[in-house]
Amino acid sequence: MKIVITGGHHSSALPVIQELNRQSSDVQIIWLGHKYSLKGDKNPTLEFYEVTTLGIPFYEVKAGKLYKTFNLGRLLKVPFGFFQSLILLIKIKPDIILSFGGYLAVPVVLAGWLLRIPSVTHEQTVAVGYANKLIAKFAQKILISWPQSQKYFPGKNTVLTGLPLRKEIYKVITNSFDVNISIPTVYLTAGKTGSVKINEFVLKHLDSILQNVNLIHQCGDHSVYKYFERLSSRYDQIKGKTPGSYHVRKFVFDNEIGEAYGKSNFVISRAGAHTVSELLALEKPAILIPIPWVSHNEQYKNAKLLSDAGLAVILDEANSEQDLMPAIRKMSYEYKNFTLKDDALKKLINMDSARIIAYETLSQTQNNF
Repeated sequence: MKIVITGGHHSSALPVIQELNRQSSDVQIIWLGHKYSLKGDKNPTLEFYEVTTLGIPFYEVKAGKLYKTFNLGRLLKVPFGFFQSLILLIKIKPDIILSFGGYLAVPVVLAGWLLRIPSVTHEQTVAVGYANKLIAKFAQKILISWPQSQKYFPGKNTVLTGLPLRKEIYKVITNSFDVNISIPTVYLTAGKTGSVKINEFVLKHLDSILQNVNLIHQCGDHSVYKYFERLSSRYDQIKGKTPGSYHVRKFVFDNEIGEAYGKSNFVISRAGAHTVSELLALEKPAILIPIPWVSHNEQYKNAKLLSDAGLAVILDEANSEQDLMPAIRKMSYEYKNFTLKDDALKKLINMDSARIIAYETLSQTQNNF
């Protein structure tokens, strides 16, 4: 049985892949995704690295998006991505397509529909984006992470599965981050690619930050900006001269993520669906800086869930450079006051989510035989 997996949220897919292999002995998975994430970047994505490490065949799809873009080059990628997906699906001949949303998944699902290949899609966020709204018109089943998303799919075959989280966030199996236990520790992450704005802030203010806290920093990996090298060099200049210690990683992989969360007293992050769900599952205080230009302002809505539940403060992207340092200082004294006030919200974290998604996907293939 061949299953094509595609979409912009590979973190959701990895636990599901484990379950697919556990539930069926004859599953063959093929990945259609991003090999490079940012223009001009020659370093492969974390998605490419983690998927290929599992031995899964990876095919790059160069899809374009229509949302908030007037770039001719990007617009031309729309039909290119569709025909590329069509050719790949004819070659692969999958039994089903499992989509995890995002503009890259749109041409794959549409090409699959034309070839009469059934598809199942999973929505990670509270607010559904344009891509999954379109994909849902062609998918046999829509799997949602939050009950609030149900309203976007009236009359559709939906199942509330929750968001599949990696179990490694609960396991401390390394001792890589040596910190000064007399001051708080912060885990800073801005997603798979990092953030230019946040990384520049750390470069500029690293000395001041380490006067208040230890910092574990996932900076991403970009061949042009070279933040890992620049941040490492900056720390070498001040190492031993600050109360706090600094640990920078291009990516904090699963073997270290449990320690990063376990040692951190609070987190600084964007507000992607996975990070917000992990913070909720761990009841970890946070300073969140939502990306304002994503579809339907979904990151702000994700952040608002944690803010309303008493776990987070939200900083506006436009003012983050001037507001972040005071927020770090304040949170370093007040993080113990941030506790979960909404037990019902915590119950939405379903650690059985990956198993349910795998089951629903395999059930759909059986329905088509």
